[in-house]
Amino acid sequence: MTTETQHPGDALVRVGAILFVIGAVATVVTVAPLFLGLTPLPSAAYFVSMVMPVGFAVALVGLLRAARAQRRSAA
Repeated sequence: MTTETQHPGDALVRVGAILFVIGAVATVVTVAPLFLGLTPLPSAAYFVSMVMPVGFAVALVGLLRAARAQRRSAA
């Protein structure tokens, strides 16, 4: 286990990063058949690709929350 203290927003950044990676992998998997001349995937695969910007937004909210907490503790 780590001895680091948990700061506000850390969990949001981790969850956002995981969602972003899932969305990025889904985007590559969804676009690859279009370039390789294979049969396109069903619409559900395209919806999973939309997780990437959601993950980015969640991580951004976590970063903003951590910055606000750090600003409050410094004041």
